[in-house]
Amino acid sequence: MSSDVIDVDAHIRESNNDIRAYLPEPYCKRGSPLLASDGMWAGEGTNSDHTENPDIATRLSDMDREGISIAVLFPTNSLGMRRIIEPDYAVAYARAYNNYIADICKQSSRIKGIALLPFIAVDEAVKELNRAITELGLSGIGIASQSMKEHLGSKIFWPIYEEMQRLNVPLCVHGGRDGPAGEIRFDSFIFMHTIGRPVETAIQFAGLLYAGVAERFPQLRVGFFECGAGWAPYWMERMDEEWEKRGKVEAPLCKRKPSEYILHGNWYFSAEPEEKSLPHVIETIGDDKILFASDYPHWDGLFPNAVSTFRNRSDLSAATKEKILTQNGRRFYGWS
Repeated sequence: MSSDVIDVDAHIRESNNDIRAYLPEPYCKRGSPLLASDGMWAGEGTNSDHTENPDIATRLSDMDREGISIAVLFPTNSLGMRRIIEPDYAVAYARAYNNYIADICKQSSRIKGIALLPFIAVDEAVKELNRAITELGLSGIGIASQSMKEHLGSKIFWPIYEEMQRLNVPLCVHGGRDGPAGEIRFDSFIFMHTIGRPVETAIQFAGLLYAGVAERFPQLRVGFFECGAGWAPYWMERMDEEWEKRGKVEAPLCKRKPSEYILHGNWYFSAEPEEKSLPHVIETIGDDKILFASDYPHWDGLFPNAVSTFRNRSDLSAATKEKILTQNGRRFYGWS
């Protein structure tokens, strides 16, 4: 087993009862589900080689089987808290989830947790950010890309980014399970699942850059998860073209071409282990902004072959593989 592989995006499969146990009254008295439905189709699929809800002993055994040293856990169902429209409930839910995942992480030093914030209540989000990092020891902030009223570049969220930069923790923009906000044309899960993550991620990517977040918070590390990395070169080129024509007027806080912030800044992309376009991505932006992610234990991951699939690639150098499997993840999470 490699002692160095950092899985930047694994998952916990938390239940309503898991979170309810940490919710104060009156919120713990709410009926199920605790979060609004995302319109998921039933029967996502399954990987018969593992459970979708492993206990810690099983998870650590599976990490050994893969060759993973440290796994960073994102929520599954709780990514849907972005849909909460009641500020007080959003605050209570974020605190409950963060307490829950912190207790999970206490069971092994190989497990790290991602915190959630009530973006709908910015002042409280800043307080919870500080508590989650300094008191609970969580490793970053996760936010799903879909279904928010404001894009992530909106200045309303800048106090959150200022505190994140001060605390040296990353913002992890993670695709949710539903499609783009307001989309009603889907007639199958495969249609929705194909479109939702990359489209919404590209929207948030553009919103953050054009709004000037990379310029205003140059030390803030931002990562984009669960839609591969192949879209990045195309989107950078398209945004550069738009910026050259209209940026001075419509994106005045974005002082440089969007691609320059990616090439010389602190923005990262998780790649699929088998992603064929990865050499082109690396040729475009370098190999120090690409992260390894397994998506374990979700049904569409490659367990138990995520690490081996990546290690066995013949189109990447050994040095590049080492960066992606180990060094970049450590740097992204501020561990080195």
